[in-house]
Amino acid sequence: MNGKLTATFVKNIKQPGSYSDKTGTGLRLRVKPDGRKNWIQRFTINGKLREAGLGAPPVVTLAMAREQALLNKRMAYEGKDPIEERRNRKPGLTFAEAIERYLAHKLAEFRNEKHRKQWRATLDSYATPIIGARDVETLTLNDMLAVLQPIWTTKTETASRLRQRIEAVLSWAAVAGYRIEANPARWKGNLSEVLPKPSKVATKHHQAAVNLSDAPAFWQRLCGMDGMSALALRFLCLTAARSGEVRGMRWDELDLDKRLWIIPAERMKAGREHRVTLSDPALGLLETLPRLLKNDLVFFSPKGGPLSDMALSSVMRRMDEAALKAGAPRFLDPQSGRPAVPHGLRSTFRDWAAEQGYDHIIAELALAHHVGSTVERAYRRSDLVERRRDMMANWATFLGA
Repeated sequence: MNGKLTATFVKNIKQPGSYSDKTGTGLRLRVKPDGRKNWIQRFTINGKLREAGLGAPPVVTLAMAREQALLNKRMAYEGKDPIEERRNRKPGLTFAEAIERYLAHKLAEFRNEKHRKQWRATLDSYATPIIGARDVETLTLNDMLAVLQPIWTTKTETASRLRQRIEAVLSWAAVAGYRIEANPARWKGNLSEVLPKPSKVATKHHQAAVNLSDAPAFWQRLCGMDGMSALALRFLCLTAARSGEVRGMRWDELDLDKRLWIIPAERMKAGREHRVTLSDPALGLLETLPRLLKNDLVFFSPKGGPLSDMALSSVMRRMDEAALKAGAPRFLDPQSGRPAVPHGLRSTFRDWAAEQGYDHIIAELALAHHVGSTVERAYRRSDLVERRRDMMANWATFLGA
């Protein structure tokens, strides 16, 4: 072979021999008479020729071998012996321990508590049971596949985030001196060679929404549900807010004189403050709520803490189960046929606003969505809150509130 090695050449070559990658790192592919292949690297340390094994294809791809060879070359340039560095590396660290140490440094950077919990929960649910007890130095591409393949096509978005988080933990482990080999969770030139692109396999499911014509009936039935979670869901309907925004709502965010709920930036998905106009029914609902001493939460659990992630969803699930039992009409998404969920109520509101002819900018601002290009947003400095008041009042009237 005259030039650099290619992935096709590495896969198909059967002739025994030693084939140079010709990248200046000393990387070679060795093919044995029995057909077995392995990567080797030759470099000079203090005038002595050294040879290191870098694994074997297809587990170690050409891209991975090149990356490791480059790392070794840099060590050699600094006067270090990569082989000795591997032998003298820090005592073993399990992947579970690496998660703990990585998060100890990184958790403070996450914007909100929910993100912190999700970051950790993804690893605990899918990675730790399989590779948690393994030394980070021993983890390979096959280990990554054992973690990712079972959910890659069924929970693609979760799997993609999981891969990124594993890569981050192992990158920290390498920098901290617990791992020398190339990162097996890397996508480009690595997992991209053996897993389909997420965009090719991901199935996007829109949140199931209440059909617009069924919204008043849904509201009437919801008003017959008891409990703090049901009240929170009613408030969500009236404001078209997200579940997390409602569950985390605090009394000091309310300006009742101005009929506004001002959600601080740190609690918003887009990371910017959002003002929500309060209709008469929304204000009336707030006036019925009890307040806890030393607790500023508007909606709270029986023990006084915040409502759980599933609290509002459970109300809609109970409504659906009751409808099934009684033979009453169910509130199903008109496209998918699935039972409606809290987030889908925002879609119902958006359909209503469009049917009523409201300007799409006003409707999108009510949902705290980005509207228009960066330039357009720069020139539109107002959130048009006063123009949104009538819209939200009419929405409440439509529901029958």
